[in-house]
Amino acid sequence: MTTEDAIENIIGRFGFYQTWVLFLIAIGRVPADFQLTNVVYILPKVDYVCLDEGSPNMTNYCPCKNPEYETSTIVESVVTTWNLICGSSHLASLAQSVLQIGILTGSLLYGYLSDRYGRKTSILMALTTDVVFVVASALVPNFWMFLVLRFLIGTSVGGTLICSYTLMVELSGKSFRPYLPGLTQIAYATVSIVHPIIAYYVREWRYLQLVTSLPCVFVISYNWLMLESPRWLITVGKKKEAIDVLTKIAKWNKRPTENIASIIYAAEEHKTNKEEPKYGSYLDLFSTPKMKMYSLIIACVWFCCGNTFYGINQYIGRLQGNFYLNIFLFGVFHIPPLFFNVLVSLYIKRKIGVIGSFSISAIALIIFIYIPSDLEYLSLAFAILGHIGSNMAFGQMYLFTSEVFPTVVRNSALGFASMFSRFGGFVAPFVVNIGIEWISVAIFSGVTLIAAFFCFFLPDTKDKVLLNTIEQAEKLTDDK
Repeated sequence: MTTEDAIENIIGRFGFYQTWVLFLIAIGRVPADFQLTNVVYILPKVDYVCLDEGSPNMTNYCPCKNPEYETSTIVESVVTTWNLICGSSHLASLAQSVLQIGILTGSLLYGYLSDRYGRKTSILMALTTDVVFVVASALVPNFWMFLVLRFLIGTSVGGTLICSYTLMVELSGKSFRPYLPGLTQIAYATVSIVHPIIAYYVREWRYLQLVTSLPCVFVISYNWLMLESPRWLITVGKKKEAIDVLTKIAKWNKRPTENIASIIYAAEEHKTNKEEPKYGSYLDLFSTPKMKMYSLIIACVWFCCGNTFYGINQYIGRLQGNFYLNIFLFGVFHIPPLFFNVLVSLYIKRKIGVIGSFSISAIALIIFIYIPSDLEYLSLAFAILGHIGSNMAFGQMYLFTSEVFPTVVRNSALGFASMFSRFGGFVAPFVVNIGIEWISVAIFSGVTLIAAFFCFFLPDTKDKVLLNTIEQAEKLTDDK
């Protein structure tokens, strides 16, 4: 890695144009983040009294054909609409997990599309399909159609998350990248706070789906004003288009526009590998020894990260106390990690920051196991602390992964990593539903420690210019 970045010299570390794109992406991510957090509202654990003739007067009796659901918290959910109880209760877990399968598929699909056809095209496609699938999911007449649309929503969510993050990384100078783990998570933190407030007033899942899809309609119209990533254009050999884009961005940022072409062509002359493929693929992630090692490590770390993050996120709805207040407080405590991640990324090496965040999560969850059940607020506090740690690690891993892999396969690498995160998210509901609380929490704690261990074998990338080619990545060393 070098320390001189020609693109940063042209458009600046982070100017008006990058701020505008960050705003568009933040608004555009809102519907996707609503789908990530809505599982506790549309697929909750619901109590009922069985009204079958001859059934005992007890809560949650099985088998039951005529349940009377408790509706004081949630009036109508997917569970109550299609009676996903008793012998059909596993379908509720499946509905939770199928979103993760969709995100997994979308991460792979959009990772390839973004590296092949560009960041802007992929983002617009993901945003448009997201709003279509979410609205359709609110109108379907049967569970299996809902399940299919839940999967399709996941593909759009996966594409939105990885493509938008990659674009922001490639538009930012190396001195500004440490702020991205905080800035790019503003949408998720905001949704985590706003969602329980909306859900408190909109307690029927179909209407909740429709309400939370509205921001996407707004942003799709404005996202056409975005420009393509100049780093991607240069990497695939479209230098003329890249120069045009850089000139427009420089004007937006009130930067000098003279000599942009000469700067770009001069920078390209320093490439040592003229045979580098113009378009990357998933096979390139395993094309060299170091790329293969980094890919396998990243896969393991992201699996562990996704398993703990989404597992705790689903578990919070089962804690003692007020349902909506617990989730609201949980959302409020998504704000501190935004600032912590910026500070960690600015002043601490990438590996140390990620390992420390995983360790905070693991220790908090271990302590949680030993807290008496009657200490509701103390239990909630350590559950939140465990989630803060996993949230911080997740945010930092987006930045860390995007810096380890070069531009030619950056989106594919994030898609590949996100795929394993979704494997972890897919497993999470089944871990939560084990039925023995301490075992579930111990599993989440254990996988975070495994992730921390594997991070030791990644190179540190703090204060380095983004790599463009696989050859540059192969030469990357872990500076001591």
